[in-house]
Amino acid sequence: MIRVQNLTKYYGERLAVDDISFNVEKGEILGLLGPNGAGKTTAMRIITSFLMPTRGDVWVADCNMAENSLEGRRHIGYLPEAIPLYTDVTVRSYLEFAGRIRGMDSNRVKTRIDDVVELCRLEEYVDVLIGKLSRGFRQRVGVAQAIIHEPEVMILDEPTLGIDPIQVSQTRQLIKDLGQEHTILLSSHILPEVSMTCDRVVIIHEGRIVAEDKIENLSTIITGSRSIRMEIQGPAGEVTTKLSNIEGVRQVRYEEPHHFVDCPPEQDLRPKLMEAVVQGGWVLLGMESVEMSLEDIFLELTTDEYDEDEEDIFIEDEKGAEG
Repeated sequence: MIRVQNLTKYYGERLAVDDISFNVEKGEILGLLGPNGAGKTTAMRIITSFLMPTRGDVWVADCNMAENSLEGRRHIGYLPEAIPLYTDVTVRSYLEFAGRIRGMDSNRVKTRIDDVVELCRLEEYVDVLIGKLSRGFRQRVGVAQAIIHEPEVMILDEPTLGIDPIQVSQTRQLIKDLGQEHTILLSSHILPEVSMTCDRVVIIHEGRIVAEDKIENLSTIITGSRSIRMEIQGPAGEVTTKLSNIEGVRQVRYEEPHHFVDCPPEQDLRPKLMEAVVQGGWVLLGMESVEMSLEDIFLELTTDEYDEDEEDIFIEDEKGAEG
């Protein structure tokens, strides 16, 4: 549904997006992840034809967004980071306006308002002035306007920025529900947002894609191995030596009370590891595969720009940061 090919964008002499390419398949929720300033928002704005690229092409539902942007935008529901709300009108009036400017007839708009109000849990606030709503409920109104015309594709830029933890959880569930019927591209620099919501991630850093895959596969791509955590009742030194001598084992490290065994991703060494424990006369209390967390992966790929004191990549940052 979304195809981005060799996308490049300069602001004057500053390179914001550097030759990126990726696809979002029908029914997929793809997370575009990166620190502030990585180029996420610029890429989003080009995909929605808010900006024109310096080079490259974008297709949405088979529409080239540079050549046929008006038709392409009919297929897109867009939630920008700064939601364009009119605070002096009610939720109902705003959604009616949003539907009419998208060419919907009055009867269809009325039906869709009922649908999206129920989906976004706005029933109690539909006749309340938007200016009186909390930020979280304004966020829901923003989602409602993005889906009122029943688009196949949704573009969500920082959809949970600045809202409280309860509303974050509700918004995540709403995105998952929408993902059952829509193709979703979600941009965020908040790691749990992507980890708990998306089917696949694209990590962008300094305008370039540095990783792209399902989250569970990224650690193998980065380290070239997988790790198995074992809890073994036995002398730690002897256990370490025994496991290290198994053919295929790359490294064994002991962090009380666990042994961590690094193995080639294409080999399943668990039977040999269990056999070694039995031969040693020890007791195996537990064994499981351990993947790098998304946080670890993110830091591994973007650590040259951040140190331990710069943890704003995991929390909400200042509004309007070009991302």
